[in-house]
Amino acid sequence: MPLQRRAINGRSINPVGLGCMSLSWAYGNRPSDADGVRLLQRAVDIGYDHFDTARLYGLGHNETQVGTALKGARRDKVFLASKMGIFASGEKRGIDCHPDTIRRELEVSLKLLQTDHIDLYYMHRRDFTVPIEDSVGAMAELVKEGKIGAIGLSEMSADTLRKAAAVHPIAAMQTEYSPWTRQAEIAVLDACRELGTTFVAFSPVARGVLANGVSDPAALPEKDIRRAMPRFSADNWPRNLALVEQFNAIAARESVTPAQLSLAWVLSRGDHLVTIPGTANAAHLEENIARWGWEIPSAVSAEVDALINQQTVAGPRYAAAMLPTIDTEDFA
Repeated sequence: MPLQRRAINGRSINPVGLGCMSLSWAYGNRPSDADGVRLLQRAVDIGYDHFDTARLYGLGHNETQVGTALKGARRDKVFLASKMGIFASGEKRGIDCHPDTIRRELEVSLKLLQTDHIDLYYMHRRDFTVPIEDSVGAMAELVKEGKIGAIGLSEMSADTLRKAAAVHPIAAMQTEYSPWTRQAEIAVLDACRELGTTFVAFSPVARGVLANGVSDPAALPEKDIRRAMPRFSADNWPRNLALVEQFNAIAARESVTPAQLSLAWVLSRGDHLVTIPGTANAAHLEENIARWGWEIPSAVSAEVDALINQQTVAGPRYAAAMLPTIDTEDFA
């Protein structure tokens, strides 16, 4: 089956990109810098052409690694996305998307990434102290200057997207989406289609859960962010694990891996979607693209829908303390 390419901002890309975060932060144990660079370069060599990073990831470490890996001929082969707006070190903590901050942060990212432009630049979260129109206006100036190719938003609502798009076209909306996280279905997926905005699904294998990557959350490394997420708690995990076991059985029956099943399910939700699963494992890197031309049969998609959805998954996706930073619509 031929690979169906997708597009962001008019640029044709493969449907499965690479989320680079886990090379620096959040999940598992961070690989060595040399191993991280090798994995990124291997990704380009086997066909990945969309990398997603952010200043937050390792507080600049991830952008530095990506810049090192892409320096030279590989840079032109990759649609490069980064993000600004979340600060998590020193005295400055929280979200800041003031126009002067956006410009200042971009200059730092360009230096770390060793490039003169970023193809897609996101506001990582909504800054509720600044009108979205002002933040987008500042980013539009950066587009005019050629320092960024396009504007993206992350974890924002359909209403925010429409307000932003009234100022400048929004190339991409990045939000968590997988069979077990469905908030995007409330309004954002439809708004993206309406406005010509590509929906970029992060955590499309449910933070490793639908890639057979978590058996016992208590065994995760101490600093792994999943340990603090409600769905991985001692109360909720047994119910969720039971869903995973049934999901894995569907994958085995269809002769794909669980990760491949989840990725195909996400991509089947519309031709305006792309995915960015993350990994620090070379075998998973290859697994995630090995069947990227496989289309999930409609009956199998319906079976996944019935098994794993907002009603069957136990626990919210974020702890209560995180919710004030999330602009995406949520279920009652």
